[in-house]
Amino acid sequence: MTDDARLFLVTGATGKTGGGTVNLLLERGHRVRALVHREDRRSRELARAGAEIAVSDLHDLDGVTTAMRGITGAYLCHPILPGLNEATTYFAQAATEAGVRSVVNMSQISARRDSGSEAARLHWLCERLLDRTDLLTTHIRPTFFAEWLTMCWERRDGEGYLRLPFGDGRHAPIAAIDQSHVIAALLLDPEPHDRAIHTLHGPVELNHHEITRAMSPALGIPVHYEPIEVEEFASAMSERGMPAHLVQHLRNVAVDYQNGVFSGTNDTIERIGHRLPLSVEQFVVENKTAFDTNGPYFVPAPRHG
Repeated sequence: MTDDARLFLVTGATGKTGGGTVNLLLERGHRVRALVHREDRRSRELARAGAEIAVSDLHDLDGVTTAMRGITGAYLCHPILPGLNEATTYFAQAATEAGVRSVVNMSQISARRDSGSEAARLHWLCERLLDRTDLLTTHIRPTFFAEWLTMCWERRDGEGYLRLPFGDGRHAPIAAIDQSHVIAALLLDPEPHDRAIHTLHGPVELNHHEITRAMSPALGIPVHYEPIEVEEFASAMSERGMPAHLVQHLRNVAVDYQNGVFSGTNDTIERIGHRLPLSVEQFVVENKTAFDTNGPYFVPAPRHG
């Protein structure tokens, strides 16, 4: 245990990067307040691990204000849903009033002023909003998560398929747990990274043909990448009932991906998170059961006949 008196707030605490960050901080003996939407199995697991639980929503100014009391540093993570600008404004105001010292902000690698994605453009604007506060502020911009492979996965006739609108574009898939190591490190030592923007990548840049070739031996079955058109993907997401804001984002990031926006590699995970990032093969082996069933974003192949 540490005698460190700091208290860290983690939003999105039952999500993948938030949950990983909570557990890492607790394992290192730090105090953590986990912001959750409701009390459920996931929040109870965090409480059993030692986290203080705050039940609220980033769109509830009073709730966020209460959650900020006594906080030293906070992690801000908002889902790809409408209201990011409102949530960030509430977060920044509550943090300022509470005397919070630093924030780590989950953004997107495609965040920029002229992005076709409304979500990505809002992330860019919210970065600028946080930069105008007195908080020590660090933005992280991950490429596509390795978890995306489980989301878009289809298991059909004993083989695996990824049907995606990414052409021959490339990226280095980055696992959520690797991001959590960076987030925890930035919360614990924010000064060197004030106003920094860190892109996060896995260890090897691949196209999806290469990704599926890496997945196949790890799963012990043939795995295939079938490129599809952007509109087929967007239509499938709409038919599945995905929110329009998310579909608009996915349609535009698919084009960004084809244009190289998600490409690249760097040593950020090792340099800041003090950890070697998981390869595609390692991620698949560690999450093998996630590939037993179809993911929620898979695009089924057209039926013929």
